[in-house]
Amino acid sequence: MQPKVVVVMGVSGVGKTAVGRLLAAQLGAAFHDADDFHPPANVERMRAGVPLTDDHRAPWLAALRTLVDATLAGPDGAGIVLACSALKHAYRERLGGGLPGVRLVHLDGDPELIRRRIAARRDHFMPASLLDSQLATLERPGPGERPIVVDVAGSPEAIVAAIRLALPR
Repeated sequence: MQPKVVVVMGVSGVGKTAVGRLLAAQLGAAFHDADDFHPPANVERMRAGVPLTDDHRAPWLAALRTLVDATLAGPDGAGIVLACSALKHAYRERLGGGLPGVRLVHLDGDPELIRRRIAARRDHFMPASLLDSQLATLERPGPGERPIVVDVAGSPEAIVAAIRLALPR
């Protein structure tokens, strides 16, 4: 059975938003970008190149969990795709990872490719200088989290095709 919540995770620059939007459209699900749930102070910290602490992330994760819980409790077929960094195992647990109906997709790839993508962006608050801190923070999902891991070297369409093949129907 297709999950009601698909969390598309990874460091900044892997294509979470582009892939998430495309995946949501193909699944007939609503798309949400976790960046939109950050309080303004967090956005300003990141824009200034200051990494967030777990304390900064706590209200953000709580707001995202509220979204996940509401989706899981909602009517059948009303699913979401959530693009969220979810770098640590503890963050993924807070989001509802492991709950029935929640599936994790980890977009992963070569750090230099990701760095070039971040440097090429003009419409995002996250500077390339924070990639190293994100990579240092990243706790790759283990087998117990049942992640779908997809390399980001391909096009968004190819990445979504790989995800759809791995998702239960």
